[in-house]
Amino acid sequence: MSDFRSLDISRLCDRICENKKTLIVYHVRSDADAVGSAFALRELLRVMGIPALCACADEIPERLRFLTDGVQGSVLIEDDMGLDHERVISVDSASPEQLGNLFARLRRDVDLMIDHHAKGSIYADHYIDVDACATGEIIYQIAKYLLATGKILSIPARVIHLVYAAMASDTGCFRYSNAGARALRTAAELIEAGADREEINRRLFESKSLGQLRAEGEAARRLLLHDGGKIASVTFPYALKCELGIANEDMETVIDIPRSVAGVEVAFVVRQNEENGAFRVSMRSTSVCDVSAICAKFGGGGHKRAAGCSVQAENIRQAEEKILAEIRENVSF
Repeated sequence: MSDFRSLDISRLCDRICENKKTLIVYHVRSDADAVGSAFALRELLRVMGIPALCACADEIPERLRFLTDGVQGSVLIEDDMGLDHERVISVDSASPEQLGNLFARLRRDVDLMIDHHAKGSIYADHYIDVDACATGEIIYQIAKYLLATGKILSIPARVIHLVYAAMASDTGCFRYSNAGARALRTAAELIEAGADREEINRRLFESKSLGQLRAEGEAARRLLLHDGGKIASVTFPYALKCELGIANEDMETVIDIPRSVAGVEVAFVVRQNEENGAFRVSMRSTSVCDVSAICAKFGGGGHKRAAGCSVQAENIRQAEEKILAEIRENVSF
């Protein structure tokens, strides 16, 4: 049984308001929810006079740098001497594995865990709201609580923009099933408060690097359909990534290719980021299955309709077959 405590919003905010030099960490292969949540929380702490720094085992992807311009440079900590903090708060990270090698460097010492994922491994005292469409939505709850209790005099404009970006990212610009009435009401509040939705949405959904376009084009060429077109897969080996000059972050949107094919119920991409590394899997589904449960069997997790994991295999085709077998085990078309 876990010794970690589940906190309500009041106790969470009491802990957050403790004047301790804070390191805010988030998951590798970061998205706008992770980056937006971390930097929005950093801003709230700094408004209260609490020193805070964001850190990750991966650098901020180029396509998300607009969220942090002028705030903090690198989020990488080059040596353990840089881990000069009194506490650690993690955001949007459902399991310690998602923190990459940073978790071990922190000596497995995380004080608070703020998340919205239903499946994962608890590794700290925590506030988890599975009804939140994004961790960014939780950060907005925190901001409103701090405002109501007089801990801050107003919610900073930067927090408004970052929270909107986090929520828009995790809901696919409010198109996915997690964009319910509560999320839309919160989005409306953020827009009324000045969130630059037009620019944020353009940068998140309409602006792509040449590397992303190359990756998506190659994904369309390598697309395979299985089980009468109900399952779609794409494999992206390391050698191909090198041949095309594609960075790891350029492949984050490749999953959109198989999931967009008409009639596909479950889509997944298997990619090899490093020559001898594990195979990284991204999965999406309609209403036929919980892909987070499938990914959990490989040590991953996420949401019912969007999840990821890493698979150990001799080659990328074997990794693909392992995922196919697990999908077929869990779904009857």
